[in-house]
Amino acid sequence: MIAAQDLHTEFQFPQEAESQLSSDTDFEDPDGKHTKAGKVTAPKKGRKALGDKAKGGGAGRVPGLGRVNGHHQENGMESMTLFEVVKAGKSATQSVVDDWIEAYKHDRDVALLDLINFFIQCSGCKGAVSGEMFRHMQNSEIIRKMTEEFDEDSGDYPLTSSGPQWKKFRISFCDFIAVLVRQCQYSIIYDEYMMDTVISLLTGLSDSQVRAFRHTSTLAAMKLMTALVNVALNLSINMDNTQRQYEAERNKVIAKRANDRLELLLQKRKELQENQDDIENMMNAIFKGVFVHRYRDAIAEIRAICIEEIGVWMKLYSDAFLNDSYLKYVGWTMHDKQGEVRLKCLTALQGLFYNRELGVRLELFTSRFKDRIVSMTLDKEYDVAVQAIKLLTLVLQSSDEVLTAEDCESVYHLVYSAHRPIAVSAGEFLFKKLFSHRGPEEEGLPRRGRQSLNGSLIKTTVFFFLESELHEHGAYLVDSLWDCGSELLKDWETMISLLLDEPMSGEEALTDRQETALVEIMLCAIRQACECHPPVGRGTGKRVLTAKEKKTQLDDRTRITEMFAVALPLLLAKYCVDIDKVTNLLQIPKYFDLDIYTTGRLEKHLDALLRQIWEVLDKHTETEVLEACSTTYHYLCNDEFTIFNRVDITRSQLLDELVDKFSRLLEDFLQEGEELDDDDAYQVLSTLKKISAFHNAHDLSKWDLFTSNYRLLNAGLQNGDMPEQIVIHAMQCTHYIILWHLAKVSDGSSLKGEMVTLRKQMRAFSLMCQRYLNSINTTVKEQAFTILCDLLLIFSHQMMSSGREQLEPLVYIPDSTLQAELLNFILDHVFIDQDDDNNSTDGHQDDEASKIEALHKRRNLLAAYCKLIIYNVVEMNTGADIFKQYMRYYNDYGDIIKETMSKTRQIDKVQCAKTLNLSLQRLFNEMLSELGFNIDRSSSAFCGIKELARRFSLTFGLDQLKTREAIAMLHKDGIEFAFKEPSPQGEGSPPLNLAFLDILSEFSSKLIRQDKRTVHVYLERFMTFQMALQREDCWLPLISYRNSLQAGGDDDTMSVISGISSRGSTIRSKKSKPATTSKRKLPEEENSCSSSDAVWVNREQNVQTPVMMHSPHLTSTVLRDPKKMRPEDSYTAAYTMPAEQLPHQHVPTQQQPHHHHQAAIDYNTQVTWMLTQRQQAEARQQQERVNMHYTKMRNHMQQAIRRGSGLMEDDEEPIVEDVMMSSEDRLEDINEGMDFDTMDIDLPASKNRRERTELKPDYFDPSSIMDDSVLNVSMY
Repeated sequence: MIAAQDLHTEFQFPQEAESQLSSDTDFEDPDGKHTKAGKVTAPKKGRKALGDKAKGGGAGRVPGLGRVNGHHQENGMESMTLFEVVKAGKSATQSVVDDWIEAYKHDRDVALLDLINFFIQCSGCKGAVSGEMFRHMQNSEIIRKMTEEFDEDSGDYPLTSSGPQWKKFRISFCDFIAVLVRQCQYSIIYDEYMMDTVISLLTGLSDSQVRAFRHTSTLAAMKLMTALVNVALNLSINMDNTQRQYEAERNKVIAKRANDRLELLLQKRKELQENQDDIENMMNAIFKGVFVHRYRDAIAEIRAICIEEIGVWMKLYSDAFLNDSYLKYVGWTMHDKQGEVRLKCLTALQGLFYNRELGVRLELFTSRFKDRIVSMTLDKEYDVAVQAIKLLTLVLQSSDEVLTAEDCESVYHLVYSAHRPIAVSAGEFLFKKLFSHRGPEEEGLPRRGRQSLNGSLIKTTVFFFLESELHEHGAYLVDSLWDCGSELLKDWETMISLLLDEPMSGEEALTDRQETALVEIMLCAIRQACECHPPVGRGTGKRVLTAKEKKTQLDDRTRITEMFAVALPLLLAKYCVDIDKVTNLLQIPKYFDLDIYTTGRLEKHLDALLRQIWEVLDKHTETEVLEACSTTYHYLCNDEFTIFNRVDITRSQLLDELVDKFSRLLEDFLQEGEELDDDDAYQVLSTLKKISAFHNAHDLSKWDLFTSNYRLLNAGLQNGDMPEQIVIHAMQCTHYIILWHLAKVSDGSSLKGEMVTLRKQMRAFSLMCQRYLNSINTTVKEQAFTILCDLLLIFSHQMMSSGREQLEPLVYIPDSTLQAELLNFILDHVFIDQDDDNNSTDGHQDDEASKIEALHKRRNLLAAYCKLIIYNVVEMNTGADIFKQYMRYYNDYGDIIKETMSKTRQIDKVQCAKTLNLSLQRLFNEMLSELGFNIDRSSSAFCGIKELARRFSLTFGLDQLKTREAIAMLHKDGIEFAFKEPSPQGEGSPPLNLAFLDILSEFSSKLIRQDKRTVHVYLERFMTFQMALQREDCWLPLISYRNSLQAGGDDDTMSVISGISSRGSTIRSKKSKPATTSKRKLPEEENSCSSSDAVWVNREQNVQTPVMMHSPHLTSTVLRDPKKMRPEDSYTAAYTMPAEQLPHQHVPTQQQPHHHHQAAIDYNTQVTWMLTQRQQAEARQQQERVNMHYTKMRNHMQQAIRRGSGLMEDDEEPIVEDVMMSSEDRLEDINEGMDFDTMDIDLPASKNRRERTELKPDYFDPSSIMDDSVLNVSMY
């Protein structure tokens, strides 16, 4: 018998004993007659040597068993280990286990050794336990030996390896353990040898520091426990049956009582009880030796295995495991930081709550952990949230009183979630809560109609929709309820009855608000039935429908057409004046099957529908209603159906009336001149809105509306007091006229002269819109700007693509004046502060909504202009004024500006770099105009420009070769700008824009080594000898920029004295060189400093720039290769360098260093050498301090790791935070010290995190799920 406390110590294998098992006791014993027949109590010492039987732990060939040396042999092939057989999966698990049992009966030590090696090899260990080790070594020694032989080259092992073979292996591995216990359940598991050995081995392996051992042994132990639970359950059933038989026999009269049977039943019950005690001891040993420690393991997979299996135990053997002593582990682990572990907790509980009998026994657990389950509905892991909602649905089914109204409301709002599985689960919860309970008064109600059961349920749906206060999300609610309540939502007959029929006596009628909500739900249900895919924003797109779903879709569409073809005219007649209801009702015809109008003889209902649409047009001027009417006519006017002629005639009559009315009103309106009547203006506006709405979906070219609209727009410019809405809709209508005309010309269906006419109309209209850009009305200017951007994009050179070269005469290229006006509009109306926007209204909620709407409008305006830049409609350099706003308006327009930069770089890398540089220069000039000539490089304005340059630099990515020419050109333009303006303080002072070099140094890291040298040579063309010797603070930008261009330097470190010391080291090097080294290669022969992009250095020889004095040639010293430098040398390489490492550069004859030159600068050389020595000493001291600090931190880290490396914890506490996720935290600490060069631009930390929190709160904070309230608190 195994004692639980003995499993943590070393184990001794018992001595081999003669097997007394019959050949069939482990395969079949339905009555339990042989349960103790094979039980053997083996002594602990005097075991026969394994080496007498076989070498290396093997056994001789067992006749008839198909095994050699304890390994399987198939078809004469070489022997296979048990691991290889299970891995191959070619043999049935049952036969593999049977072979092992036969071998165990023949020689149990050899068979058991084979089983031990099976577990070792399943862990990925290359070693094997030999017979000698099995005989003489303790458990811990064997595990230590196997750990030493473990292959640590790869972190993968069978349970974590990818591929179908290893997935199948995991299943076969678990099946092998289950079948092994099932086949041994009648005798072998009670022999106090096999199970003792296996459990002790798995317990020891589960405590190993090697993850593979711990993971594999935990899985094996948990599956072994599950198999033992099944055995215990069978024993419990047999005991109950035996007890029942015994009671029945004993209750018989003495004459009929069989005493021998009573004795047999009594003996059988005693044996079953002993077996039950043995199994319980084994389960107790596994639970306390493995589960209690591994359910808090540092590896989430191991924790998940433990929780998954304990759920199985509680479900299978609820009498023994379904109590608070075991449930507490599941409750504690619901606070785990890994989603997969929390998911296993929820699925385990679902299996319990699914059985209502078991759910009753979970009342105490539910009361303790209900709040946690409810909070998990907002889990950051979607799968966990879905399962939490499903668990609450099962809790709701088991008892209505467990969940409070607040708990239910926290789930209700999830039906509007963008994640469809969450929304569907919440919809099922809502449906079960509100619609599944029927009272006795609801029995016997009709199936359809206003008085039906569905009628009350539909009302309940409407009430819920209104109470949720998310009225514009009706499609989301319908989609959430569709899977569980589609029959209810498809009851359109009842919905029509609720809308058209009068309420019965005593019945409360629907209010106007409720009727509006019902119409919206009805429309959403129709759309869902006909389109069969979720609404926008929920789901990944349309999926392929099955044949059954397609048939259902067609049937639903037929029902909708037959039902609403009759009811829709009646509904429109009743709600003709209601804007919201009419707008929704007019969208229903687009889901009709129009053939049914003919096949079903429903033409009169079609005429009624057309009359109602005409009446709606006559009564409404709202844009949404007019567009709905236009869209309905567009769908009905389909020439593929026989009803086309009927609808087309009605449409033509309607448009004739509208155009005649508009022409008549326009003449009167224009004759009035400055004395505009409000009533006439309203009539013109309403008619123009209707024509514009129809022109959006229908071609009205035959009515020739361009002249009328152009006259109207021209009159608005001349008078100046034209109502803004008339101007806006006249612009929109004219825009539609030109687009329809272009469509006809593009199709080739137009006449010869129509292209000329279109070109004239388009240019005249563009000029008109350009003039309206100077209007005093902001709304009119925005409309003119939007239409201009659209026209410029449509009539750009892009229109000739795809073989449409005949449209070349229509191409319109904007002149510089128009480009400037468009850019000024953007700067004046987009890049403004929120408080400066005059579109906001009073009231807190309305003000917030209006601000969001105004921001959305400004984003659309900016996007329209950026498209002109991307498609080369306007000059790319106009984007400089856009790019310079990147940092200031990042929260509002950062994504648009960043995408524009990316697209322009794809078009022309060099021009894009020039544009970025131009934006930085303009910001620099603005700073000079505000702060004056004395620039404070620590000011917020200068730091802002420098940070913007850093962000620009990150957008160039990691591939320096792709951006080589662009970066080089950016440096060239930046250097020219820095030296462009002389100092206003006179000679000897730095140039006016010299501080720009500090900004330009942000791009130095993007230069390759050769280009750094080339840029440095180009920089020296602008420098004088006196500039190179300057050390004042005002010259620091030049010094730091030169340092960033050192050929071997990859960082932008700055040194004040590097400019002089590098030259001093050069002089000393040249002094020490022999005379033969004075001749250098010509520039044509030199390869180290030349590159394909260095041509621009010599491109402008005619430019008058300052040149170096004719003195000994002084050049910056090239830094050593960082890989070859010692730590102390890395600080001083900029100042001293051996002569052999000097770059071979051409030195003209007149600049050769002669002895009189050396004497002249000897003093400077000595000063440089002294400064260098002092710098070296300071660098060495700094390096020593860094090394000491690093050593101290490393020692502390090692001690902390050693202290926190224990995997075994006490049973009294749940998972603690320092055990879990410790490796992830260390990774985060490591990542903090690494500076990754990436194309992604980070958001400003101070603003974006706060605003993100305001916009989208994090309902599940992973840092708070393991709070102190969970630790050290008793279960109840």
